[in-house]
Amino acid sequence: MHMHLLRRHFSSLGGVKKLGVIGCGQMGTGIGIVGARHAGLEVTFVDPSSKQQDSAKSMISGWCEKEIAKARLTESERDSMKFEFSTDLTSLSDVDFVVEAATENFDIKSKIFQDLASITPAHAILGTNTSSISISKIGGVIPERAHQVIGMHFMNPVPVMTLVEVIRGIQTDDQVYAETLN
Repeated sequence: MHMHLLRRHFSSLGGVKKLGVIGCGQMGTGIGIVGARHAGLEVTFVDPSSKQQDSAKSMISGWCEKEIAKARLTESERDSMKFEFSTDLTSLSDVDFVVEAATENFDIKSKIFQDLASITPAHAILGTNTSSISISKIGGVIPERAHQVIGMHFMNPVPVMTLVEVIRGIQTDDQVYAETLN
């Protein structure tokens, strides 16, 4: 998906107002920047490490300053971007879409998705940025919500690259897939 399509992607998900991003590394932070900057979404980052959160805040600030210097972002646009940071997954209890960008470890991702299944609203789409773990396997740990699990493999650095691969699992619902591609 080209960046102009990605920019429209989050904003074209009709009811999506709040995006949850799990992981404040380079990928997660980039995903949050795209959601806030190009779709005007409120973004809640969750990472257990306050050091990673500080790094994400610094990355966002640096990205904004570079974009302002290149006249691709105004100070007003920067100031309108909404980011929240938390160490607690329960802060995602009101999101419409989640993208998990945690370490490529099935056990870690399994626990995250089990928690997301009980924390997030029933309508929320549960995305993962995995590049090596089966979407069906991840969905399999939450059979009651497996139909809402989708893969979104963003390319690095997310705010610059023009491609995101969308991968459905065996259980992924056609509507979830269509909404994600929208």
